[in-house]
Amino acid sequence: MMFGRKKKTAAADEATEQDSTTTATDAATASDAAEAPARGPRDIADVSNTDSLVDLGALLLAPAPGIELRLEVDQKTNDVTALQVADDDGAVQLQVFAAPRSAGIWDDIRDEIAEMITGNGGTVDEADGPFGTELLTRLAQPGPQGRTVFAPAIFAGAEGPRWFLRAVYSGSAAVDHAARARFDEVLQSVVVRRGEEPRAPREMLPLQMPTAPQASAETDDEDAQGQGDDLKPFERGPEITEVR
Repeated sequence: MMFGRKKKTAAADEATEQDSTTTATDAATASDAAEAPARGPRDIADVSNTDSLVDLGALLLAPAPGIELRLEVDQKTNDVTALQVADDDGAVQLQVFAAPRSAGIWDDIRDEIAEMITGNGGTVDEADGPFGTELLTRLAQPGPQGRTVFAPAIFAGAEGPRWFLRAVYSGSAAVDHAARARFDEVLQSVVVRRGEEPRAPREMLPLQMPTAPQASAETDDEDAQGQGDDLKPFERGPEITEVR
């Protein structure tokens, strides 16, 4: 009887120790998660401070050294239709659209993109990427002497409350993981401001000429002389008519 009681006590002590260890581990994990930087794209409602972000209307993002931000503008309406984040070798184009409250639209849009590309003689493969399912494509284009050439592009998507963000990687960002990584970091900083206006699904959310981050604006006068600018000035990009 005494043996049995000791056995139960030892078992209870062991269980208590395991519970304490598990609780401590869970607490440490929760603490690490709380301290880890949030990964986007995120909705504006989930962000407490946007002072360090460049404001482009429906999209806000963090500038990055060596990255150039360009705006694609519709020739007829002069509306900004897309944002390009680029360096000398690659780029990612960002566009953001309204989405239904009840369901996402990336699954349907992927199918439509794939059908369009293959219908024009290109190739499409699905893969898992940093932001979920994406399309690895080769776009058929006319080349010299009537030949067809293929340009690699990756189509990625991210969905939030009543919005959908599409990212299209090109150049080195579409073929080299290391080259793409810096663009992924910019995309992870993106915050989407949908607004409360009623909009039809797939309607493009309005972009605008950028407003510099407040922190940068406060130091512009100090940095204007003597130092190079790692973040190249915003440039008006190619005059591209919106194609949905």
